[in-house]
Amino acid sequence: MMSDFTKNDYLNLVKTLNKYSAEYYVHDKPSISDASYDSLYGTLLKEEAQNPCWLVSYSPSQRVGDKPLDEFTSVTHAVAMYSLDNAFSDEDLANFLNRIEPDKSKQDKLVLSAEPKMDGLAINLRYKKGLFVQASTRGDGRVGEDVTHNIKTIRSIPMQLKGSQFPDVLEVRGEVFISHAAFKALNEKQLQAGDKPFANPRNAAAGSLRQLDPKVASQRQLSFYLYGWGELSADWAVAGNYYDMIEQFAKWGLPKNPDSQMVSGLKGILDYYEFLSKKRANLPYEIDGIVYKLNSIQKQRDLGFTAKAPRWAIARKFPAQEVWTKLLGIDIQVGRTGALTPVARLEPVSVGGVVVANATLHNLDEIERKDVRIGDTVIVRRAGDVIPEVVGPVLNQRPEHTTLFEMPLECPECQSEVVRELDKAVYRCMGGLICPAQRKRALQHFVSKKALDIVGLGNKLIDQLVESNLVHHPDDFFSLTLESLLGLDRMAEKSALKVLSAIQKAKQTTFSRFIYSLGIPEVGEVTAMNLANFFKNLPALEKADLETLISISDVGDIVADHIQHFFQQPHNLTVIQNLLEQGVHWPEPEEVAIPSSSAFSGKVMVLTGTFESMGRADAKKQLEALGAKITGSVSAKTDYVVAGEKAGSKKTKAEQLGVVVLTEQAWLEMMAEEA
Repeated sequence: MMSDFTKNDYLNLVKTLNKYSAEYYVHDKPSISDASYDSLYGTLLKEEAQNPCWLVSYSPSQRVGDKPLDEFTSVTHAVAMYSLDNAFSDEDLANFLNRIEPDKSKQDKLVLSAEPKMDGLAINLRYKKGLFVQASTRGDGRVGEDVTHNIKTIRSIPMQLKGSQFPDVLEVRGEVFISHAAFKALNEKQLQAGDKPFANPRNAAAGSLRQLDPKVASQRQLSFYLYGWGELSADWAVAGNYYDMIEQFAKWGLPKNPDSQMVSGLKGILDYYEFLSKKRANLPYEIDGIVYKLNSIQKQRDLGFTAKAPRWAIARKFPAQEVWTKLLGIDIQVGRTGALTPVARLEPVSVGGVVVANATLHNLDEIERKDVRIGDTVIVRRAGDVIPEVVGPVLNQRPEHTTLFEMPLECPECQSEVVRELDKAVYRCMGGLICPAQRKRALQHFVSKKALDIVGLGNKLIDQLVESNLVHHPDDFFSLTLESLLGLDRMAEKSALKVLSAIQKAKQTTFSRFIYSLGIPEVGEVTAMNLANFFKNLPALEKADLETLISISDVGDIVADHIQHFFQQPHNLTVIQNLLEQGVHWPEPEEVAIPSSSAFSGKVMVLTGTFESMGRADAKKQLEALGAKITGSVSAKTDYVVAGEKAGSKKTKAEQLGVVVLTEQAWLEMMAEEA
């Protein structure tokens, strides 16, 4: 018996079910019961099974219709997906408006969109002739991952746009997120299954879109709000302002955030901040700030973009959130530069939706200043994606027996001496050449262009050498063989021979390059050259006392202390001896003649901005040849600051300190007089 149900009936049923789905998931105003919806959905599945040729891509049944993927594929964005600059204060917002409109009398007339900054994952949705065809993650802003199979499972995202007159190609951008209720239900399910709960809603949303099987994502109850667009057909007339564009997208069935508003000037911006701050705790989802965007699209175009962000938008971050928990212990983390950082080991606690078990204590001075003790109840703060920190103890909760923290005298990684830097709060491991925590950075520095300049030994290859236990210290480079290199991934014989040739070539160097290659803290190229010229040979440098070191140009108390402690470590001396035995050598350093009459002789100088006549590296060489000392920061001891185009904070600081600021032209004229 033939059914009276026609293809036209089927298409109408698809349209009706999509309408009911939008009412339920987007507008939160269902017009039929769940039972009625399920009955209609059952009819849909039956007709699709009997008439597979009728099936359309925007049918509700296709939201979880894809097979699991073997892997994700890359998608190059037609229009780059930029990040946003952040504002952390009212002053930052005022500065943002000043950059957009320097005339303050006109700022009150500036109209901006203000919308909650969702704590989720940025997504690009692509539609062709109104049909959803692809979704991709932001990735690095240029290239993302294809997550179409998982985005289809999000009921608030239409598979077919409503209405008409939409562009042939439309890319909509927005945030995929998970509500508090869905996040709670998901973690309860994870615990019941014996799986690890998600740390926060953002991780849950991101993790859901990283699933190869769309059935997993479909169970996560993800949501979506739009906030912008990417590629649009060139022949489609763009509205004059951002608000009208978002309203048009909403009419086509794409959900927008109901708490978005239009505001004017600084007062409107700050009023909205107060409004959303008060409402934040009662929102059904997690937010970490507010996004303000200039409403006029023409003004957006005029302002354009920096390398990373639009100049016409900014994200105002909310202040930190704080909770109390127990400080169980304090561990030491050794960084890549050898700096020792105390890390609080906490009784796990949720801060702003993130489960925190560790937090930074910065340094020993901070621990003592805050009077934080092991066993205390402490206040933990987290602001957005910033590493959580311990604010201080809750003194009225302090137990009778607490333990004061002491900084170790030896590095927990390599047992080298730990030294506190003069006039600083930093404690540093002196085992620079042998400390595992500093290994990769020390090796990368050793082979860098200004050090031994071993061509072909890039960061990725060094990572492989370290992870394969072929290189632990710099001297191990000179023991590498063709056989050991060929055992690495993507290393052909020709490439391996080039690396070995470069290593052999690097054995012949200069004394100053060798000193620089050791990675002694605070010892840069200029200091290394001065040390080489003064001491002439390595034994003299290794045995130098503080008084002698301080007498050298560019070597102060702190640098002298670093040099002396470095050469007092037996492990460092062993590596140096091995390098010499491997054949690393150099001629005696040549004296650099400096004109005694030079106006720059002995002057402390800073170069900032972009120069038209030459690069900063060439400018530095010319000045150093005339006896100038080039530094990277401005202080009261600075004699001159040479400011090129787009000179920023260094020029400002120089002016504040009364340091002479030279334009590029004025500096070149002074240089011409030296010739």
